[in-house]
Order: sequence, then C-alpha cells, then structure tokens
Amino acid sequence: MKKNITLTAFLLSFCSFAMAQSYTVQSPDKHITLQVDNKDVLTYSVTLDGKTVIGESPMGFELKGETPMVGNFAVKNDAKVVSGIESWTPVVRNKHAKCEVPYNELALVLKEKSGQYRQMDVTFRVMNDGVAFRYGLYGIPVLGNREIMKELTGFAVPEQSSLWIPDFAYEQEGKSYKSSQEGVFEKTPVRDIKTAIHAGLPGLIEIDKDNYLAIMEADLDNFPAFYLGRSSAPANGYQMLETKLTPIWGCDETGPKARFAEKVQSSWRVVMVGHNPGKFIESEILRSLNPDCKIADTSWIKPGMCAWDHWWSAECKMEQDVIKQYIDLASHEGWPYMLIDWTWYGPYCVPEADILDVAPQLNMPEIISYANSKNVDIWLWLRCEDANNNDQYKDAFPEYHKWGVKGVKIDFMDRDDQDMVNWYHRIIKACADNQLMLDLHGAYKPDGIERTYPNMLTREGVLGAENYKWGEKMTPEHNVTLAYTRLLTGQMDYTPGGFLNVTAKEFKGQSPTLVSNTRAAELSKFVIYESPYTVVCDHPDNIYNQVGEDFLQIVPTTWDDIKFIGGTIDTYVALAKKSGNSWFIGALNNSQGRTIALDLSFLPNGKYTIEYWADGKNANKKATDCVHKSIPFTVSDKNKTLKVNLANAGGYVAVIK
Repeated sequence: MKKNITLTAFLLSFCSFAMAQSYTVQSPDKHITLQVDNKDVLTYSVTLDGKTVIGESPMGFELKGETPMVGNFAVKNDAKVVSGIESWTPVVRNKHAKCEVPYNELALVLKEKSGQYRQMDVTFRVMNDGVAFRYGLYGIPVLGNREIMKELTGFAVPEQSSLWIPDFAYEQEGKSYKSSQEGVFEKTPVRDIKTAIHAGLPGLIEIDKDNYLAIMEADLDNFPAFYLGRSSAPANGYQMLETKLTPIWGCDETGPKARFAEKVQSSWRVVMVGHNPGKFIESEILRSLNPDCKIADTSWIKPGMCAWDHWWSAECKMEQDVIKQYIDLASHEGWPYMLIDWTWYGPYCVPEADILDVAPQLNMPEIISYANSKNVDIWLWLRCEDANNNDQYKDAFPEYHKWGVKGVKIDFMDRDDQDMVNWYHRIIKACADNQLMLDLHGAYKPDGIERTYPNMLTREGVLGAENYKWGEKMTPEHNVTLAYTRLLTGQMDYTPGGFLNVTAKEFKGQSPTLVSNTRAAELSKFVIYESPYTVVCDHPDNIYNQVGEDFLQIVPTTWDDIKFIGGTIDTYVALAKKSGNSWFIGALNNSQGRTIALDLSFLPNGKYTIEYWADGKNANKKATDCVHKSIPFTVSDKNKTLKVNLANAGGYVAVIK
C-alpha cells in the first residue's frame, strides 16, 4: 500500500545540454543521493553524506542479434520525482508489526533516438537505507522471443573496498550455476575477486570502516537471479563489479539468460547504503519493493516452532513410534508443529515416485490424529522433482489439505534460473490455494515475496546447523557473519537447537551431532536468526530437563519490532526484538571471549526485570554451562547499557519486562 503520494519537483535536478540529461534523487532524510546521467550511455552513481560509495556505473543489456541497449536514449515521459510511503501491516511479523518505508522515486521511459527505436523503462527508488532500480523491456517488430545475453549493470565501488563472498559449491553436475547456496561468507578485496567467479548475494561491501553497501534483489519474477563478478582491473580509483545473470537451464555462461516476447521486468537491483551494517538487519527494504498480500483469507497462516525427525541421527528413522516421539516433544514444549522429513512416501527422486503413496510402515491418518490429540499439526517433506513430475503437486496439495497437513517442505531445487524462479511462484501460489504453508530447502536467497504470499514462512539457502554433522565449516565466526550477510535478505531456516554443545577442541563431525558453541549461544540463534517457522533440530532426549529448554518454550518466532544493539561482523552480534510488552535480547559471539555493553537506549526510563540465560563461569571448558537467573534492572539517563560477559563461542539471551 502506498500513501502520501506527492510530486516533489524540488528534489529533481534536470539539465539539458549537449544531448545530456542529469537527474538527482535524494532519500527522504537527505543522507543518500542518487544521480542518473542520460548521456551517450546511461549511468548512475550514489553518494552517502557526500561520499561517493558507487561511482559512475553503466546500465543496460545485450540481447541476441541486437545492438547493445546502453544509451542514445530520449526520455519520453514527464520525468518527475514522486514521494511516497510504502506502508503495510504484515500478515506474518518477520521484524515489525507495522511497516512504513518512505521513498522518493523517479521513473524514466527511454526510447532510442535512432536505429530500432527500442524502449527500456527504468524506475529508481531512493529510501533512507538504500537505493533500488529495476528495468522494463518490451517486444520488438520481430515476433517471438527476445533473448537477454548479458545485463550490463555495474557497481563501481572504491577500489580499496572488500566484498564478503559466500563459498558456495558454484557447480554441481557440470552446471556452473547449480547451487544450494550454502556457504561461508569470506571477506575478499574487490580487486582480488577471481574473474571466473560469480559471487552469490547478498553482497556485503565494506567501503571503509564507516561506509557499507549490501547488494541484493527484490520482487524476482519471470527473470533470472543475479550474481556479482569482476572482469576488469580497477580504474580511476574504482573497481567495477558486474552483474552476472543465471543462464537459462542447460546453457552455459555464454548462452541466453532470459527469454521474453512481451514486456518483462527485472527484479529490483537493491543496494543498502549506510554507516553500520548492523542497522541493515533492521531494514524492510526488500519487502517494501514487493506487492501487497494477494491472499484474501490469511487466517490459516500460523507461524511457530516445529520438532524435526531428521537432524540428530543424520538420517530419518521413518517409523511410527519415532514420529510420535517427536510429536510428543512438540506437545511437551508447546510447539504447534512436527515435520516428517524424507522417506515418508515410497521411492523418491525416481520416475515412479508418488507423493501420495505413504510408506507401508506408516499410517498417516493415525499420525495426524495422534498429533491433533496433542495440539500438534503435521508438515511433510517433498523432493522437488517428485512434486513436479506429471504435475503431481496439483493433485497432492488438495489431498494434503484434506488430510489435515498444514505445510510442506520442498527440497533440492538448487537453481535460480528464469524457469526455476517461475516454478517457485507456481508452487507458492498452489500452496496458498490449498492453505498450505511452505518451507523451501535447496533454495535461492529470499527476495521479499513473503509480503505478497505470507504462507512462504521460511527457506534455507544458508549453511545451517545440519552441517555440524560433516566438518569444520560451522564455526562461531560463520554464525556471527551470517547475521550481517545472509540474514539481510530475510527468512533463514538455519534449524537451531542443537543441545550437545562442546568446545572447539572437543568438536568433531559425527552422529549424534555435536555443536561447537555454548548452550547460551545456541539459545541466542532463536532470537537473532529470522524464521517465522523455526525448526528445532535436536532429539527429545537431548532437550528434556536441560538448561534452556524453558527458553524454547517461550521464545516467539514473530516480532513487533527489532533493534540492532551491538557488535561488528568480526566480533559479535546483538539484537533486541519485541513481542507484546516484552523485549527478547540475543547476543552471539565469535571464538574470542569478551565483555560487551548492550545498548538499551530503546527502553524508556523505568524499572524492569531481566530474566537471562548466560554463559557460566566454566563455559570455556564446558560448553553446556549456562546460568539462568532473574535480576531487577533500572534504565535511566545515566544507565542505558547492560554489561554481559561472553565466553569463547558464547552467547546470551534475556527477556526484559
């Protein structure tokens, strides 16, 4: 919903000289300035408080059999800056109970002044926490599909900048863009980025210690996802990062990236801009760039915690009694859901797979009846190929709804090309039509679609807790870095809750699965990581009667407000999230113990009670050492911080009332 729309010509600087046009658009708070230059070529640049954070950068496309669309444009519309506020009340409160994102917007309708007279629209939007722009392309006199071969959008960042690049497995089965998008984000000087790589998003960029960018995309539909790359050396003090679109499935890097016969829009190319990357975590910029909710009746969409039968043993024990054991866990903890993972139906990922054919050892009606008697509902896992084969999902989803199933987890897509993006939309809509909530694994990064389809409750696309089974990548540094990188795009099905906590020296990949951080650190993930459908990973016997079990019974999965209250990407992260009249605090540390001062200035002066779960005195030697206490605390003009000791790989959670 947009409101308070006014024309603000005073924000628009327009000059016409020697065939050149320039437009300037500022953020509502005046800190961010976007300049667009329509000269021989179309370019843009961005400044933050007067400092250039993106230098003059190209725009446009190369299309098969056509000259590049890069310039020689006439502006065909009355280009004025429009001010507005994107305002909505989210069905699912990922971060806020009410969202308002003010912006200034400039729309350009561009048509070539000679040659084929092709049209390209570009809409620019500048908000207080970033800039965004998207393209519109059209059909041409030659009937049939046009093919995008390359997007020419660049991001010219100062050459001393660094980019956090996720070390995805960028190639599977000989396909260079086939990836589950699970990796460790590694800080890399932009000038050292390998020219062959396509770096996954979100792309957090440190210009210097006071200026940061985060590149991502929003409202991705009927278009391929994009990555960042480097093909040239720095020039004039800037390193040009280029846009790399995912090729059409089956094509290589030199092949077509998208096909269209009539108007198509790219996703929004989004750049968060600010002085502190921790503040990016609070942003609603991606969801603000997506359409309003399209589901008329949303009363059936109910986020919550979920027990899960897969993680602890590294395999599913698909037995009736085991499933009931996890249902009992959910019931005991007050969680609304239990997820039945793979092998609940017959053979999977084979042509004869049938996603309505329950495994012979299971009685699904009895399982669902038993769960309902315990106030628990069931989710089911599906392999994407099985759901798609012969359009099985179209018959299965209505049946699942009749069974009483509340949601599905669909796995192993591992792609983000144009066809796969469109498949996501079909699946999300089909789930909504049958009142099924959705969790996507083997998934590409979020783009804010959960505003439009709030049954999309979470997705993977993260190197999460299941990776503790296999090796050394799951470090405290990785867990902290996730908050400043992957989490910026939103929902993240990390599956926290591993209670077999050990020190780094004690850790090894095994089953049952160990977790190399403290118990308090594990609890903090439930506050810090965003996932309205939060899947708890551990076995019931490892949770019952343990310190922190009581916290898992009270921590919400949706929130009314969020505040970044401390940390840096190379040390720790601390967030405060509001639920009703209570504030939940989560702090997650890297491998180096430290004492921190949490910023509680968001609280009005007054007397409070803080109930906390913190690292014990021996947590560096015994990771399960976790202290649970309640203390009085007074916030005043002279006392706005809370001192907290964090162990190595430690953490802290609290409830402030």
